[in-house]
Amino acid sequence: MESWYVTLLTLFLIAISLLHFFVFKSSSSSKGQLPPGTSGWPVLGESIPFLSTTWKGHPHKFFFDRIDRYSSKVFRTNIFGEKAAVFSGAAGNKYLFSHENKTVQSWLMPSFDKIFPSTINIPPRQEGLRLRKLLPGYVKAEALSGYIGIMDEIGNRHFAEFWENKESVVVVPTTKRFTFLIACRLFLSIDDPVAVAEFAKPFNVLNSGLISFPINLPGTAFNRAIKASKQIRNDLALRIRRRREEMLAGNTQVPKDILTHMVSTTDEDGKLMDEMDIACKIVGLLVAGHDTTSTICTFIVKFLAELPHVYEAVYQEHMKILETKKQGEPLKWEDMQKMKYSWNVACEALRLYPPVQGGFREAIDDFNYNGFHIPKGWKIYWSTTSSHRNPEHFPDPEKFEPSRFEGAGPEPYSFIPFGGGPRMCPGKEYSRLEVLIFIHHLVKRYRWEKIIPDEKITINPFPAPVKGLPIRLFPH
Repeated sequence: MESWYVTLLTLFLIAISLLHFFVFKSSSSSKGQLPPGTSGWPVLGESIPFLSTTWKGHPHKFFFDRIDRYSSKVFRTNIFGEKAAVFSGAAGNKYLFSHENKTVQSWLMPSFDKIFPSTINIPPRQEGLRLRKLLPGYVKAEALSGYIGIMDEIGNRHFAEFWENKESVVVVPTTKRFTFLIACRLFLSIDDPVAVAEFAKPFNVLNSGLISFPINLPGTAFNRAIKASKQIRNDLALRIRRRREEMLAGNTQVPKDILTHMVSTTDEDGKLMDEMDIACKIVGLLVAGHDTTSTICTFIVKFLAELPHVYEAVYQEHMKILETKKQGEPLKWEDMQKMKYSWNVACEALRLYPPVQGGFREAIDDFNYNGFHIPKGWKIYWSTTSSHRNPEHFPDPEKFEPSRFEGAGPEPYSFIPFGGGPRMCPGKEYSRLEVLIFIHHLVKRYRWEKIIPDEKITINPFPAPVKGLPIRLFPH
C-alpha cells in the first residue's frame, strides 16, 4: 500500500513541476558562492536516490557519486524538503563536531517529532543537554563495572535458551533478543523473557518506519511507527506510575535503575519530570541501547564466519581469558580490558556497517567553510560511511582489517560510529561491554558458517542481512 502512496505522490509532484516550469535556483548568493549541487525534484529534492541507496545497503554511493561529479567534498542537495549541504571526510566531521552550538546545532527531521514527540517545548540542544545530565551516573566506569556481572549472567541464559542444542540460528532476531533483554533489565528492571519479548514487538514496528517516506496515512510504515511509539509510551507511563507509587509508599525493594533515577530527579525549578516526558526519554534509550548494539553483533558474526583467521585470533584471545578463571566464574572488569583484538574486530565491523548512517546539523548563522557560503537555516549532513569507506582515511576500504585500530588507530574524526563533539553517544562504553560479552559467549561455544554465502545487506533503519543472517552452528 505504501508504494501506491509513493507513486501517487511522485506523479503529483511531476505534474506540479511541469505546470510551473520549475527553475533551479542560482548557485551563488550575495554573501558568497554556495556549494556545487542541485535541488533535485520539487519538494522531494534528492530524497529518493538518498533513500534508495540506503535501502540497497550502499549509502556511501549517494555521497561518493556527487563528490566525484562536483569534484568537491562539500556539495549541496535537498533532502526531505530541506536545503542541505553535505560535509564529507575527516575535515568536515571535525568542523561540525567542534563547532557544535557555535555555528551549528543539532537538528532532527520534523517526521521524528511525530514518532518521538516531546512533551516539553524546548530546543533539541537543551533537550540533549537535559538527557546527558540524567545519564552520567550510569555510564561512568564504576557503574559500568557493576553491569558486567548482569550482562554475563544474561549471556549465559540467552545462549542456553536460544543457541544450545540447535543446528542453526537466524542471527538478527537472536542478537536483538540478547541486547533488548539487557536493556530492559538495566533500564527498567524487567527480567522476564516472555514480558521482554512482548514488549519488543512494537519496537520492531517502530524501527521499520524510522527511515520511510513521512506519509501519515493508514497502512504506511510511517503511520505504523507512530502508533507503535504511542503504544510503547503508554506502556511505559503505566510502569512509571507504578514505580512512583512504590517509592512514595517507602518500598525498600525499589530497583536502582535508570527508570527510578528519572522518576526521582527534579529539574532546575525543583519539579519532578512528567510521566510522558520520562517515557519519551526511555523510548529513545531503548532504541539506542539495543538496536545499535545488536547491529554490531550481527556483523561481527558475519565477518567471523567469512574470515577464519580473524575468528581464530578472537577465539585464542578468549581462551586465554578462560584459562585464568575457575569453572563458572563470571567475567570481571579486568577481563574486558584483555579483549583488545576482539574490540578491534568490532570497530572494523562498525567501520563497514555503522548502525547510525549520519546526522543533521542546522546553521545557527551564516558561515563559510572550505571556500563556500552556508546560509543561516540550512541543514548540514554528516555521513559515517562517506568517511569510513574513504580510501584517503582507510586504504583498501572494502577489506576487513582489524589491524587498522592498533596503536594510535585511524586519523582523528575519520572513524565516527558514535558521532563526535559534545553530542558523542554517551553509551559508547556500555555498548563496548555488551558487544565483548556477546563475543565471549559465542566463540567459547561455537564455530559457524553462513547458510546463505552471498546474502545481500539492506539498511532500514539499521544495516542488516536481508534474510537475517542464518548460520549453521558447530559446537566446540
